[in-house]
Amino acid sequence: MRRVLIVLLAGVALLLAGVASAFAADNGLARLEQQVAYLARTTDAAVGVSATHIESGRTVSVRGAEAFPMASAFKLPVAVQTLSLVDEGKLSLDRMITVAPADMHPGSGDLSDLMFHPGLAMSLENLMELMLTISDNSAADLVLREAGGPAAVTARMKELGFHAIRVDRPTVLLLAAWQGVKAVPPESEWNRDIWDKLFDAVPEAEHLRARRAETASLRDTATADEMTRLLVRLWKRELLSARSTEELIGMLDRVRSGKGRLKGMLPQGTQVGHKTGSLGGVVNDAGIVTLANGAGHVAITVFTKGSGRPEEVSEKAIAEIARTVYDYFTLNVAETGGAR
Repeated sequence: MRRVLIVLLAGVALLLAGVASAFAADNGLARLEQQVAYLARTTDAAVGVSATHIESGRTVSVRGAEAFPMASAFKLPVAVQTLSLVDEGKLSLDRMITVAPADMHPGSGDLSDLMFHPGLAMSLENLMELMLTISDNSAADLVLREAGGPAAVTARMKELGFHAIRVDRPTVLLLAAWQGVKAVPPESEWNRDIWDKLFDAVPEAEHLRARRAETASLRDTATADEMTRLLVRLWKRELLSARSTEELIGMLDRVRSGKGRLKGMLPQGTQVGHKTGSLGGVVNDAGIVTLANGAGHVAITVFTKGSGRPEEVSEKAIAEIARTVYDYFTLNVAETGGAR
């Protein structure tokens, strides 16, 4: 009888210890959310944050279910759709695509520099590399065309369970709408010189009205929660084949922009695979951060919108939020001897 009682008491003790540990973890996440919410107020922008420790599934979210303009972060869903078609045998990364003068869109430095004369052709893989690593807009619109267009990307997201990620327009029309261009010429008249003239012709007041309207629109938006969940499922190899997953993660690791965002305050050498986005008061970054000391990985999205201050203000807020999340999960997981 005494032995049975001892076993029962030991079981109760273990149960209480587990409850206490879970309670402490919940309290820790609650405090982390409070810290993130505080840091979000250091910019005048609205800020949506979602971060998940991939190995344990523990998540924090601040305005994570609110829709935010993706800006160039939309190129990540486009890449997922494109590689899904590759996995299905409907596209090949070796496919050569001719780049015409009408394909030269705003925000396309490297590809425009290659366009010395008509007849340039690039592989779909190379265009994806430009789309993600330097956020080339002409490359993005060419890849989007091969992927079936905006509706096909949105449909793929819904099929995968991401109902709050929607792609409605190619970058060229997205930028025109945000600039306030009301009459876009037929595509047959497009060239790399036409866009600056169209943008410069819009009065500043009209541009600001268009910017406010687009900020409030649901077109080309996502929630931080769903973008983070997309990253988690990508890392877990739940979206694409192993080969396509490695292809996409490798491109995200090579992204050159956004050094002052997720990466801004992390320890030197921290591996971050991410995709940034910037557009008229919108400053975004979404990616996967490798934690120190074998503590695993964090998928994190920080979206902002509606800022009237210099971009660097929102970038600093993103960097501080990322560092706070990084420190919490690195220390918490390390102190408990592994991911929970």
